[in-house]
Parts: sequence; C-alpha cells; structure tokens
Amino acid sequence: MMNTQKLHDSVLLQEAVDALDLGDDSIIIDGTFGRGGHSRVVLDQLSPNGRLIGFDKDPQAVAYAEQHFSGDQRFDMVHDSFANIQAVIEQKLLSGKVTGVLLDLGVSSPQLDQADRGFSFMKDGPLDMRMDPEQGLSAAQWLAKAEERDIKYVLKVYGEEKFASRIARKI
Repeated sequence: MMNTQKLHDSVLLQEAVDALDLGDDSIIIDGTFGRGGHSRVVLDQLSPNGRLIGFDKDPQAVAYAEQHFSGDQRFDMVHDSFANIQAVIEQKLLSGKVTGVLLDLGVSSPQLDQADRGFSFMKDGPLDMRMDPEQGLSAAQWLAKAEERDIKYVLKVYGEEKFASRIARKI
C-alpha cells in the first residue's frame, strides 16, 4: 500500500538555512527536526567536517530521522525537547562550539494529518495533543482534572481566545 501521508513543507526553508553560519567546522542544532526539511538542506551545504544535531520530542520524527538520515556520519538525532539543548551539548562536550541553532516552532503536517495525534482540524480523534505521546498527560486527561480557572487561563493566554471564560465554564 502506498503511503499517502503528506510530508511537511518547511516555511522559509532556504532563508532560514542561509542565516546559519555553515563554515568548515560548523556545529548546527536543528531544535525541531520534524521530518528533516531544514536538516536535509543544512546537510547538503555542510562541509565534511561539520556536524548537525537534531532534536525532537515526537517519536515518529525520531524514527523518520533514523530511517532517512542515519547514513550521514555528520548527523546525530536526539529524542528530547530543544529546551534541553544545553544539557545535551554539555554531555557531548560541545559547549561553546555550536555555531547555529534553528527552531521551526509549531506542529508539522504529519502531526495535523494523523487524527490519533489529537491535533487535526479535519479528522476526529482522541484529544491528545502531545508532541511525545509517551510523556505527560493528554489534553483530555488534563481537562478532566483541571479547574475552570486553569482552563480559562490556558484558553485566554495561550489560545488568545476572547470567549475563554464562557468556553471554560461549558467544559
């Protein structure tokens, strides 16, 4: 059976990569690997002495990286949040050596297209909404425990929802 799942098209792909310092000994961090759109272009332009470290919380993104990028010795994939870049860089003895960091924030097309991830606008599925479905509470679990004031806060502050009070009350 053919895979009809659409890959993510990176926004401002070349502009973002052009802004990186891709000199001979560049060490670049792709903090939101996704499906590797930016990483692929970085590796195409990176010298043989360069290094690229990808981060992603999504286990599907990590599996994609292992399948499609494992043959390139300049590339390392880390299954973790970009929030932990410093700790990983210290562990890899690369403190002070990183020359560029790229973050393409948001959800990717594969996450939106899979109803079971809980991000889809087009398909019904469980209310999950976790980048790593193995970590933390799903959105449904959080909503079942959350106080009305907390739901209102999340909707208002993070969702910029003007009817946050009314929606929180209904939930």
